[in-house]
Amino acid sequence: MPVPYGKRSKAKGRQRRAANMKYTGVNVQSCPSCGEPVQAHRVCPSCGKYRERQVLEKKGV
Repeated sequence: MPVPYGKRSKAKGRQRRAANMKYTGVNVQSCPSCGEPVQAHRVCPSCGKYRERQVLEKKGV
């Protein structure tokens, strides 16, 4: 019966698994109302809208 070469340490096993988990970055879209770049599924920081509804009140200007 075959015998394994030796116990792999936790670090080596985790390194092997982590090699396939590449960072892809965040999804950036343009806001439909103001055109500014916004992360997906987030409120637009420049106009305060989410899905064409006013969610945040902008102070100042």
